Amino acid sequence: MQRYFIAESVAAGEQVELTGETAHHIQRVMRAQVGDQIELVTAQHHAYRSTIESTQPDSVRVRLGTVALPDPELPNQVIIACSIAKKDKADWIVQKGTELGASGFIFFSSQYGIAKWEPQRQAKKLARLQKIALEAARQSHRAQLPTVAIIPGITELTQVAKDHGVVAYEESAKQGETAALVATAQQMQDGQTLIAVFGPEGGLAPTEVAQLTAANFVPAGLGPRILRAETAPLYLLSALSTLWELR
Repeated sequence: MQRYFIAESVAAGEQVELTGETAHHIQRVMRAQVGDQIELVTAQHHAYRSTIESTQPDSVRVRLGTVALPDPELPNQVIIACSIAKKDKADWIVQKGTELGASGFIFFSSQYGIAKWEPQRQAKKLARLQKIALEAARQSHRAQLPTVAIIPGITELTQVAKDHGVVAYEESAKQGETAALVATAQQMQDGQTLIAVFGPEGGLAPTEVAQLTAANFVPAGLGPRILRAETAPLYLLSALSTLWELR
């Protein structure tokens, strides 16, 4: 069943009018008719199985069900912060990270990073990544649409609000560190926010790691193998799901 996100705060059992791209997709792409059912996610992050009651050329009226569907979200907010990646790696991180439960993505420039997103092209890049997040959230039946942001660098990243932070650091893994990620995950209480930082293929500079550590980010290894920049965030999200959800 197709899932759609709306910006309105709608209560169970109420009717809502859908317009724009959502109405177009329902009518033109899915060929839905009056009486068909879809899933709607409201601004409160509640999903309802809903019934189409009427259609117009540019709008669809839908009535929400009376009982919210089960919540598929991780118990905590996980924001994936990555150094700007080459080619389509950012697309991959956002798509797969959304499927694995990330609540947001932040891309930043780093000292050893080779890829650059020119300022005049960042708005277009951001719009593309937001669309990828939307489509992945629909496909994976999320109840929360992840945010996507592009910021200048590490300094701005340290200013983003969080309850806990980790930085995936290759040197920690080489030194055999294995406990920081698990310890951080176990310290967290439901509803808190974790920011997880990942560098480029060349890694983060020692000065960047020091800056993050000073801002209460904990250096953490992700096992004994060296992971690619686009693989590491997915490893972390999978590990957190195991620790928080499969117990």
